[in-house]
Amino acid sequence: MRRRWRAVVRAALVTTLLAGCGASGGDGDLTDDWPSAVGTRQFSPRSGECHTVAASGDPARYQPVDCASVHLVETFHVGTFTGAEAQDAAPPPVGSAAMRSAFGECDTRAKEFVGGDWRGARLSVQVTTGSPAGWRGGGRWFRCDLFELNAVTGANGEDDDAVSRTGSLRDAVRRGSPVRFGCMDEDEWGRLLATACTTPHQFEYAGVWTAPDRSYEAAKRDEEAIHRQCRTVIAHFANVPADRMLRYRTGTTFRFPSSEAWARGDRGVRCYFWSGGRRLTRSIAGGGPAVLPIT
Repeated sequence: MRRRWRAVVRAALVTTLLAGCGASGGDGDLTDDWPSAVGTRQFSPRSGECHTVAASGDPARYQPVDCASVHLVETFHVGTFTGAEAQDAAPPPVGSAAMRSAFGECDTRAKEFVGGDWRGARLSVQVTTGSPAGWRGGGRWFRCDLFELNAVTGANGEDDDAVSRTGSLRDAVRRGSPVRFGCMDEDEWGRLLATACTTPHQFEYAGVWTAPDRSYEAAKRDEEAIHRQCRTVIAHFANVPADRMLRYRTGTTFRFPSSEAWARGDRGVRCYFWSGGRRLTRSIAGGGPAVLPIT
């Protein structure tokens, strides 16, 4: 009698459990009805999407928008951490060797995406990793994001904040987008502002010099060395000899990356031609000695 009663109780329990599963909308397969680390592990961002949040690898905040609408950053590439750096217990921090390596990959892909060196425009690149929970779940991706800088403060290396924009930055450098650097003039605070090359001006963006990989403070300390490197950049841009007489052809100024960009791995120093006083009404690009005479 007791054995029969226990059998009835077990049958009732099984019936109750199965009914509970049915009430939750289950399909009979319990393995796909419960949240697990699999969902986190399988999450990965996609290139070609734009975002209103500047940097977030949290799937809960992942709400991509059409790049034709207002956004802050554009994802142009998704890479993967591999090797020893993928064995750590958490995503690599900003400034680590792994993040600098990821930035190098993003740098290369960004040049392909915009059709030239992105530093030749009011643009910056950042690396975004997944959340710690996603990393524990197996996610080893990193996201390469591109964003536009402020036309005044960002363009002068003073800040690194993304500004709202509409439209993709694909081919922005190749097609001569308004974000591309060109001829410039100085305002009363010494900041370089874009102007038409046919308008009298004293400055022009010439290219980028890659600084050695050292501390931010040490890299900025030797200004004469930076001017010397930028003169060589200008010589190539203007098609004049990079010889001992170069300093008598051109003045220079430069803009360092922001400290935040430097920490991410950006070592690109933007170099600008400076006329030294005379005002030009044309670009010096390819102009040769006729445009940059020895004075």
